[in-house]
Amino acid sequence: MSDVTENPVDNAPESSTIQTTFTVQEIRELLPHRYPFALVDRIIDYVPEKKAVGIKNVTINEPFFPGHIPPLPIMPGVLIVESMAQVGGIVLSLLPGMKGIFFAFAGIDKVRFRRQVIPGDQLIITVELLAFKRERIAKMKGEATVDGELAAQGEMLFSRID
Repeated sequence: MSDVTENPVDNAPESSTIQTTFTVQEIRELLPHRYPFALVDRIIDYVPEKKAVGIKNVTINEPFFPGHIPPLPIMPGVLIVESMAQVGGIVLSLLPGMKGIFFAFAGIDKVRFRRQVIPGDQLIITVELLAFKRERIAKMKGEATVDGELAAQGEMLFSRID
C-alpha cells in the first residue's frame, strides 16, 4: 500500500487507515485501461467517496503526438477529458461495494479547454463526486491544471456497466 493517514473514529477501539495515494501498479488493479489509453500515472490525493487528485505526465513519446499537429504537438482535448474520467474512475471503483465494477462515460457537460497541453507538461487532475444515484449513475466535476494554470474543466456522467 502507498501512503496512509490516520482516520480517527470517535469511540473506536482502534484507528483505521485510509490509503491516500496510489501507484501506477495499484491504478492498473482498479481500472481496466491499458496502453495506449492508460492516462493516469499516479494518484497523489484521495478522499474516500469524495475526490481524487491524479497526475498525467505528458511526454513526446505519447502515441498521438506524431499525428496531432506534428510541428506543434498538442495533447488532444478528448484525451485530457479521458484522463479526468480515469481519475473519476478511481473514485467510483473505491466506493463501497463497487470493486471490480466498470463505469463508462454517459455524457460530458460544460467542458472548456483553457490552455494547450504539450510534451513536458504535467497534468494535475482533480475530480470530485457530485452525485451517485442507485449505485448506477454518477456525476463528477473535473479540472486539469498545468503549473497551476487551468487547462480544462467540465462535468462528466458515468453509467455502471454490468
